[in-house]
Amino acid sequence: MTTNGATAIAASRCSKCSENNEGLHTLKLSVRDLDISGKRVLVRVDFNVPTEEKDGHIFITDDTRIRDSLPTIELLRQRGAKVILMSHLGRPEGHPVAKYSLRPIARHLQTLIKHPVAFSPESIGAVPREIIAKMRPGDVCLLENLRFHREEEENNDGFARQLAQLGDTYVNDAFGTAHRAHASTVGIAKFLPQAAMGLLMERELKYLVGELAKPERPFLVVIGGSKVSSKITVIKSLIEKADTILIGGAMAYTFFLAWGIKVGKSLVEPDKVPLAKGILDLAKARGVKFLLPLDTLEAVAIQPGTASRNTQPLSHENGITDGWEGVDIGVMTIKCFEKEIALAKTIFWNGPVGVFEIPEFSNGTRAIAAAIAKSGAKSIVGGGDTVTAVKQFGLADKMTFLSTGGGASLELLKGRELPGVAALSDK
Repeated sequence: MTTNGATAIAASRCSKCSENNEGLHTLKLSVRDLDISGKRVLVRVDFNVPTEEKDGHIFITDDTRIRDSLPTIELLRQRGAKVILMSHLGRPEGHPVAKYSLRPIARHLQTLIKHPVAFSPESIGAVPREIIAKMRPGDVCLLENLRFHREEEENNDGFARQLAQLGDTYVNDAFGTAHRAHASTVGIAKFLPQAAMGLLMERELKYLVGELAKPERPFLVVIGGSKVSSKITVIKSLIEKADTILIGGAMAYTFFLAWGIKVGKSLVEPDKVPLAKGILDLAKARGVKFLLPLDTLEAVAIQPGTASRNTQPLSHENGITDGWEGVDIGVMTIKCFEKEIALAKTIFWNGPVGVFEIPEFSNGTRAIAAAIAKSGAKSIVGGGDTVTAVKQFGLADKMTFLSTGGGASLELLKGRELPGVAALSDK
């Protein structure tokens, strides 16, 4: 490599939660603390799982969220509770939609717990009351989709009160919806004597708040995804804690604009260039190693089988080709990021670094996942597409913790209070 201006820029890019939220998992009442024998326990779970319709039947394509709820369900059953589950599915816009019924979920849950699961075709009223009245300790019932009622998302007190009348105590184990102030996540807590977190909620708070509050160092963060604007507050918050931040995905191209590097027709946010420059300045002021891609895989279009190639090292002279767009981090960047990951003791990853859904553009995200898996570091993967990618690559069991809440995890990392957590009883 020559020691020209381009290399100087590249070298500088590849060189060296809120305190109020800290300890939430130890401050809030846990399902472990409840005396529930013989009691009706209303449990908010997140059964918003992907499904597909085939030959008139609904099939679950990924039951991860259902399986994640099993420890709480089994604990309640073992302690003699009558377990009444509540969830939403999809966006039915406040009225019944057949494809969003939870009936298939009830059937699937029954196979997982190997115990009958009663299904109530209504969420509130006489129908669920009659079903619940017949339940014995250890029995399980699932209510119909809460979002068949517009009052759920409106956090309507009347609807919350009717839900509360079905139980004696309340447990929230739906971390993925904890950032929403809905009747089943916030309102219901006002009408029952206790509101506790489930085991999944407890684990989410432990890792996303407790472990990241005082991480073992070096603490490395990988941030990907499409837009800087959606993660600007998260990045600023993590700059306060991280030793190294690696940036990938389409958001990197907005940073390229800030550097004066050509981005072709890549997805960018030109109006966010001042924000990107501010982040670069903040990282420099804090002494945080903030690494942008050295090179990029560029393609004619984001679709399988299209022409693609690795760019030259990125600089003011060499950017993404006009008419082409960045779709993944390049080979030099992969090697650079792998070396940084190998040095870390704690890693937080949110957002794929390329269009991993298309095999030709998945190498960067796959390499990041593999490097984290073999790093030996405590690894926390922050929900959404990142978890999907890790599972797609068969590396889920190599990560310390996979978060179930994309939006909720980002809100926590921004240092914001989650309504669904705030509504829980203090110990």
